[in-house]
Amino acid sequence: MTGGVQDEGTDEEFIKSPFIREEGNIYKPNNKNMDNDSVNEKRLEDFHTKEIDLVNRDPKHLNEDVVRVDFEDVIAEPPGTYSFDGVWKASFTTFTVTKYWCYRLLTALVGIPLALVWGIFFAILSFLHIWAVVPCIKSYLIEIHCVSRVYSICIHTFCDPFFEAMGKCFSSIRLHMTKEV
Repeated sequence: MTGGVQDEGTDEEFIKSPFIREEGNIYKPNNKNMDNDSVNEKRLEDFHTKEIDLVNRDPKHLNEDVVRVDFEDVIAEPPGTYSFDGVWKASFTTFTVTKYWCYRLLTALVGIPLALVWGIFFAILSFLHIWAVVPCIKSYLIEIHCVSRVYSICIHTFCDPFFEAMGKCFSSIRLHMTKEV
């Protein structure tokens, strides 16, 4: 299994994982069924080390219409004012290669520091949201709930009788409308 010539007498085919001890799990030394536990354990995926797609680098289409700039989008010659064909081809090649390598150079120099800055920024933003914003909003909702109960009691105590009395006063008014032509 190491890539060299295998001796016929040595059995390097592991039926069980080579990291499983015969006496059991080191955290549960008396567990003889550790083999079954280790096989049945669910593997947790670590999202920090997930594989990224090197072909489709914008799977959520964040920059689909924003930065897609080609030579034809920037430089165009109207009919009747054409340059030499060689100049046009050289301009196209120069523009395309310069844009390609300048972007690569900038990402090589500035990409990792900016990724660090944005990682720190979104970590701080997440931290503040989890540990400051949501608790403040929850605290506000609890406090405003007390105020709303006091407000509701005041409205029911003072305004309800007034509006009931007004409703009874105006309930005997009847309107009859006739339309004359």
